[in-house]
Amino acid sequence: MFAVIRQPVPDVIQSGPRGSEEWKLEFPRTKPLEIDPLTGNIGSKDVLHEVDLSFETREQAIAYAKANNIPYRLIEKPKHKPVGRSYGDNFAFERKFPWTH
Repeated sequence: MFAVIRQPVPDVIQSGPRGSEEWKLEFPRTKPLEIDPLTGNIGSKDVLHEVDLSFETREQAIAYAKANNIPYRLIEKPKHKPVGRSYGDNFAFERKFPWTH
């Protein structure tokens, strides 16, 4: 079982990059989810999946994993390059996609 070291993706309702600069060390789920027959709640007996460690840099997360003999996989997210657009581009005649409303 490998731990995953990654940067979290920003929330979809969040416009800024707040919280996506930190690095997380997480453990994937190893046991399947089970349905409790009495209450119908879904849960798991896998408590290691609940461990979520945060680090300021990637090097700190890797050093922690190496110091505690935790095998890890590093997942780097691609760099986002915002495209600059103006409001007037919405009404341009050479627009690639039709305006639907």
